[in-house]
Amino acid sequence: MQETRKNRISRLLQKELAEIFQSQTRKMHGILVSVTRVRISPDLSICTAYLSIFPSEKGEEFLKNITANEKTLRYELGTRVRNQLRIIPELRFFIDDSLDYIDHIDELLKK
Repeated sequence: MQETRKNRISRLLQKELAEIFQSQTRKMHGILVSVTRVRISPDLSICTAYLSIFPSEKGEEFLKNITANEKTLRYELGTRVRNQLRIIPELRFFIDDSLDYIDHIDELLKK
């Protein structure tokens, strides 16, 4: 039962974070951000989100910008999910480099 609730909350947070990033990156031309995975702690207090950023060269810069504005993102997330969650989790962001890793493996296999 607890695992089902965690999965449901993770999907909700992933959807809402994706919409927030989509609306914010619409102003910045040439950057595409997608939320690939969201993990939530067992006590629902920490949300770890993995972001895929295109182009990957701007990933570190964009991640620094996100972590600097973490409180604003948490507030906006809280206004969106305030009816579903009692406590809005603390947000942590990481770059999901699995697509870059897959491209690197493909290049090595082609050689």
